[in-house]
Amino acid sequence: MPRPLRVAIVGAGPAGIYAADALLKSEAAVEPGVSIDIFERMPAPFGLIRYGVAPDHPRIKGIITALHQVLDKPQVRLFGNVDYPGDISLDELRSFYDAVIFSTGATADRALDIPGVDLDGSYGAADFVTWYDGHPDVPRTWPLEAEKVAVLGVGNVALDVARILAKTADELLPTEIPANVHDGLKANKALEVHVFGRRGPAQAKFSPMELRELDHSPNIEVIVNPEDIDYDEGSIAERRGNKQTDMVAKTLENWAIRDIGDRPHKLFLHFFESPSEILGEDGKVVGLRTERTELDGTGNVKGTGRFTDWDVQSVYRAVGYLSDELPKLPWDVKSGTVPDEGGRVIDAGGHMQSTYVTGWIRRGPIGLIGHTKGDANETVANLLADHAEGRLGTPASPEPAAVETFLAERSVRYTTWEGWYRLDAAEKALGEPQGRARVKIVEREEMLDASGA
Repeated sequence: MPRPLRVAIVGAGPAGIYAADALLKSEAAVEPGVSIDIFERMPAPFGLIRYGVAPDHPRIKGIITALHQVLDKPQVRLFGNVDYPGDISLDELRSFYDAVIFSTGATADRALDIPGVDLDGSYGAADFVTWYDGHPDVPRTWPLEAEKVAVLGVGNVALDVARILAKTADELLPTEIPANVHDGLKANKALEVHVFGRRGPAQAKFSPMELRELDHSPNIEVIVNPEDIDYDEGSIAERRGNKQTDMVAKTLENWAIRDIGDRPHKLFLHFFESPSEILGEDGKVVGLRTERTELDGTGNVKGTGRFTDWDVQSVYRAVGYLSDELPKLPWDVKSGTVPDEGGRVIDAGGHMQSTYVTGWIRRGPIGLIGHTKGDANETVANLLADHAEGRLGTPASPEPAAVETFLAERSVRYTTWEGWYRLDAAEKALGEPQGRARVKIVEREEMLDASGA
């Protein structure tokens, strides 16, 4: 009797769970069936949703409801707090599974090559995000001494960082932020936050809803300089061809022509300012130097040779994430991705047998969470085609219990999907006395204990 197709997925964020969903909806799930194990280095699942989305965005966190439905399926098991390759290697995964899909994300900041980037007070946005999202593997405190702050970048991460810096701690208290983050934000001295973009309003990568949310806070006055509202032929074409780009531009235009109000914290959105140097004294940030740019007709910009020094005491670089290199897999250093064709890992010109990628590790940290669905569907379709044509390897120990025995022999303290329900209940119980939906547990050992690992 044919056994179910055994698939390991490394990474329990949206990309990995969407891949599991695609497998469950395939014809293979009907006959001979699929058996899916998802490995996650954190004690809790959901990846970017839990540790990359700002706490005041419950709408995006609502995606967890859909992901829950996949992980609830009996054909899926979760092994949390299991590190690749520290706890289980690629060869060991292949000994248990017909195929392995890597769906790991990105936790590091992409480099910004300007002078002063290493000064005290110059931070990567990714590091700040993991702090305010209560990641167990980062420090519990964050220096928030600066009264004037610069954020470099015009994507949604830059908006998240700017918004968290500009809001008051009590505004964020109803969210799931842990006590150490609330205490840290209470000490935040920022009164001015300046967001800088190298190009113009039509080239900003904000989502329209995320941009408009900036203006919803009773404490944040959003300010746009009318001189920064400029378009060339390329920009106009972009607006005509992209509804979201047009909505962003219209929002910025409306803010540029209104009177400045009296909300206590000022958040400036600057365009056509290219960061050229972070200024320092005695090893600390004391300013930011930008070069004014202008449109060249195509939607791109060129420098004008006119420079401005901005009085800021800290700088956050939100210029993109960079995925973590995966041992035993080929690696493209420039793009920070695993080389692939249709999700099949490519090494030395050929497909690396039984090995696949999806999500950010495949195409880089770009696009919204929903974009990973298309990735997962393509990768899974090619995996199933390889299975149908007999191109997958044959695992030595395909029985599901073999993995549990292996992890027990390695003394790996792993969490399960049932354990997530226990952790979920514990976090909700922490929030209940304060009238909050939950309070996130930060310490890894506390997460493991609450999960019953």
